[in-house]
Amino acid sequence: MKNYWAFVFCSFLLTSCNFVQKELPDSQELLRRELHTIDWGRVDTYPTYDSCEKFTNAEENKQCFFDRLNFEVVNVLQTDSLVKLSTIDSVQFLVSLSSKSELNFKTEQVNEKLLPKFMLDSIMEQQTKKFSKIQPATKRGIPVTTQFVLNVKIDPSSD
Repeated sequence: MKNYWAFVFCSFLLTSCNFVQKELPDSQELLRRELHTIDWGRVDTYPTYDSCEKFTNAEENKQCFFDRLNFEVVNVLQTDSLVKLSTIDSVQFLVSLSSKSELNFKTEQVNEKLLPKFMLDSIMEQQTKKFSKIQPATKRGIPVTTQFVLNVKIDPSSD
């Protein structure tokens, strides 16, 4: 009788593992679900200058970044002789910041009668090396490329 119960117990152990088997989801399916849940239109942290990292609030950090970038762009434009002669008062740039901290400016709106877009693009391309180091935006801890529109007002009276 002992052998009978030992046989029943052993066979129960061997077959019970098949009852508890969990079906593992396919790795491609898991990846597809995860990619679907990520909001690709937003970043976790915005680009930042080293001087802006003192702000712990994300909105303050973002505002500091845009204020500092606007200041640097205005500085470049106000010191350029072509821009001074053209008397433009505002420009709209499409700014791209790569994951490797490389800046690229493309003029979106400007009064073409005063200064053509390609000239402003050329000026900004030559001057990008003068900009302070910018830390790129991150998504899930990985640096990503970002694009945004920057409206710049140039005050002709401040030289």
